[in-house]
Amino acid sequence: MRNNAVIVFTIFMLATMSCSDKKPHQQNSPFQKLTPIEEKYKPLTIAEFEPQGWLKEQLRENLDGFAGRLDTLVPELIMDDRIYGEDRLTKKVKHKNVGALGEDGDWQVQFLWWNSETQSNWRDGYIRTAILLKDEAHLAKLQDYVNYILSTQDEDGYLGIYDNDLRYNFDNENGELWAKASLLRGLWAWYEYTKDEKVFTAIERAVKNMMENYPVNNSQPFYSKQPNVGGTSHGLTITDVLESLYRVTGNESYREYCLFLYKDFSEQELNESAQYKKLVNDTLMLTSHGVHVYEHLRSLAAAYYASGNPELKIAIDKFLAKINDETTASGAGVGDEWIGGIKADATNRGYEYCSIHELMHSYVELFIKTGNSQYADKVEKIFLNAAQGSRHPEQNCIAYLKSDNSYYMTGGLNGDTSDKHQTRYSYSPVHQEAAVCCVPNAARITPYYIQHTWLKGENTLVASLLGPGTVNTTLNDAPVQVSAITNYPFENTLVFNVTADTEFELKIRKPDWVTTYTVSAEYQDESGFIVLKKKWSGKETVTIDFKPEVIAQRDINNEVYFSYGALVLASPIASVEERVKTFPIPGFYNLHYSPKSLTIYEYMGEPVRLSDPTSLRFKAMLWNTGTKNTEEVELIPMGKTILRQVTFKEYSK
Repeated sequence: MRNNAVIVFTIFMLATMSCSDKKPHQQNSPFQKLTPIEEKYKPLTIAEFEPQGWLKEQLRENLDGFAGRLDTLVPELIMDDRIYGEDRLTKKVKHKNVGALGEDGDWQVQFLWWNSETQSNWRDGYIRTAILLKDEAHLAKLQDYVNYILSTQDEDGYLGIYDNDLRYNFDNENGELWAKASLLRGLWAWYEYTKDEKVFTAIERAVKNMMENYPVNNSQPFYSKQPNVGGTSHGLTITDVLESLYRVTGNESYREYCLFLYKDFSEQELNESAQYKKLVNDTLMLTSHGVHVYEHLRSLAAAYYASGNPELKIAIDKFLAKINDETTASGAGVGDEWIGGIKADATNRGYEYCSIHELMHSYVELFIKTGNSQYADKVEKIFLNAAQGSRHPEQNCIAYLKSDNSYYMTGGLNGDTSDKHQTRYSYSPVHQEAAVCCVPNAARITPYYIQHTWLKGENTLVASLLGPGTVNTTLNDAPVQVSAITNYPFENTLVFNVTADTEFELKIRKPDWVTTYTVSAEYQDESGFIVLKKKWSGKETVTIDFKPEVIAQRDINNEVYFSYGALVLASPIASVEERVKTFPIPGFYNLHYSPKSLTIYEYMGEPVRLSDPTSLRFKAMLWNTGTKNTEEVELIPMGKTILRQVTFKEYSK
């Protein structure tokens, strides 16, 4: 997630050459505010959710592991550096322990914001996980953290990582907005849980302080005299906080500030693919740091909804088309760590866990705004496949980088050893050798998914992302509880127990793979949703059965992959485990995996059959490229694999 100077410079040169002699899209004032657009749905607060089943189990595994213990795994990055308080950055600070290996040199000064990201993204996930599990011990610990953060707020409202001699006064790489975005997202979750007005006031004061010091159309928060920036570009995600404030207060100035930020971001000389003129230029592919690209999608959407300007809608459509070229069978957007103008490839391109989370989050925001179920389908595909397939199925650790076809996890992509410093293609509860950024995002992704399983509309409750759990909310000022009893996606029966005494519309998303299904009550099928509109009385039950089949699909390179319902399947590869590091806390390791015997298969056109419905095991007749024979091969959900083959070239004699 963080930049390496040499690679960034290379990408800069490629981007510069690709931009030469290209005519920009002819636009008509793309940043002019016309008629703002209201969002289709509204997110619920995290306090309204009760996870159940496998999602709750995953939260508990995370909380007992890296999501609850990162501060003890890397205390020097999280506990020893009070970067928002006593250890704020000043002009005198020239070095800070940020935990990553790198070349010596002054260029490292630009990364001094790193620990703010590590700390705040981790605590964002930690806060949400502890809230969802109602874990009193962790909640008490987090209350102390929140109290400390509030104590660091200056009289003028400033919350951040810079002392007076630096704040809001940069001509180069900085983490001003990024440190705020990552911090305030976690504080917002705490406010939703506690309803503590002191927390809300602190957030609002911090944002107003930012808006006063970076005034609309009279400042340049994204200006940098050199175009390769990390924290500066990440800072565009402060739009997450601004949109949360707008949704609660209705204050249009927060949305208008999103438009200003995207305008300034687009007008600066930065090596960022999500800038307006680059997006609308059809000759340019995505090139920059993957996680920047995928998180900036929702910031552009925020700007569009603040303005209603059709030119920004064109930019979103072109952006989505370009992301599609970078999307793998598992739903992930490639970037290892840069996209580099190269299309997705199941074997030769990897994706970062940070990017998995950020692209999922951006699609969530697009679904909230548009109500278009295709975005929820994308969210589900990413989370159930790419995200699950990048976390270790048994140990408490994750892959920093992973590829769909994962033949080795020994540091480099599929066994590559050309870069002796490359450690990202491996499993770790920390990944300190590269950067402690992906593990915090792995702590965030499950609670973010759970918190968006239900949304509200106009007198409507929407089951947007499917999975086990209960929502407790209000409609028409009346309490409503809906429990989803299911093991989806590992089973495809969903029982909804509705407890309410009011009339409202229950909308249940019908996944895009569903062609055959049954519903136990009267319903309407409307644009990707099963809709039940009625007066609910007491406790009522609705049962839905989806009928999945194994489907042979094609990725961006026309390679075949198999899906069953929401799950992408893979041929697991038996591996040899090597513990390359043992942590002082029992049960935590850095792990490498090599194949016991590597066989690459090709697709022969034969159907795949479900051999064991209980454990979701499948049988496929594939061509063994080593033995030159047809072989029966087992397939399982890719989320249950370490080494695997997901896509298959078509066999030809």
